[in-house]
Amino acid sequence: MGLGFAAGLGVAASAAVGRKVVTAARVGQGHPLKHRALDLASGLIQPKYPLEAMSTYLNGLHMYADEMGRQVEASHFCIHLRHDLHQCVIFDRNAPDARLIGIEYITTEERFLSLPEDEKRLWHSHHYEVKSGVLAAPGVPELAEHAYFTDLVTTYGKTFHTWQYDRDDFPYGIPQLMMGLTADGQSDEGLIRQRDRRLGISTARKRASRADIPMPEVAPGANLWESGRTVQTRLEEMDFKR
Repeated sequence: MGLGFAAGLGVAASAAVGRKVVTAARVGQGHPLKHRALDLASGLIQPKYPLEAMSTYLNGLHMYADEMGRQVEASHFCIHLRHDLHQCVIFDRNAPDARLIGIEYITTEERFLSLPEDEKRLWHSHHYEVKSGVLAAPGVPELAEHAYFTDLVTTYGKTFHTWQYDRDDFPYGIPQLMMGLTADGQSDEGLIRQRDRRLGISTARKRASRADIPMPEVAPGANLWESGRTVQTRLEEMDFKR
């Protein structure tokens, strides 16, 4: 290893540590000093293997499974856990103080087709999200992004949001089932324009660049809301089993 390369690694490592300290200190403002000290120490010392393995950052829109008019931006951080399963944690944005708002599982068409019919009702297709350009991988070179979405266009996702941040400043209530858009005219264009400006991307250009990605046939059972009926979570009181 050359000295210049080693020195560069040292500077990069120091900068990374510095960023962690500054970020932890900023996010922790308002907490007691002893809590902030613990946050800083654990941020530098403890390995976080599941988080470090989440290598893919995707940004898109989700709508509540029972209300198309309620659409929210969702920043996904994902790992390709195995050949037929991605798992993602979802935040409201890509920032140190972002709010954790939900989770998504992504599976292949083959695995989706094997699911029980009741299970399929919880899943949505990604065909339109990919082809429309609404789903993006900010910062990834176009060729790499194109290759990634060529694979993702045939997949299906199951998403629950634990924080209705479009309404509340606190994670009230129970997880809500979310769905994806499936056709033109459904998306909140104002929300997309706001997202594009902030991230420095163009949904229209991404749509044009993905025109050559084949549009898949959507498997029966996905996107239940398109039938005019849907499902959503609710609290139910029941007897406690001992």
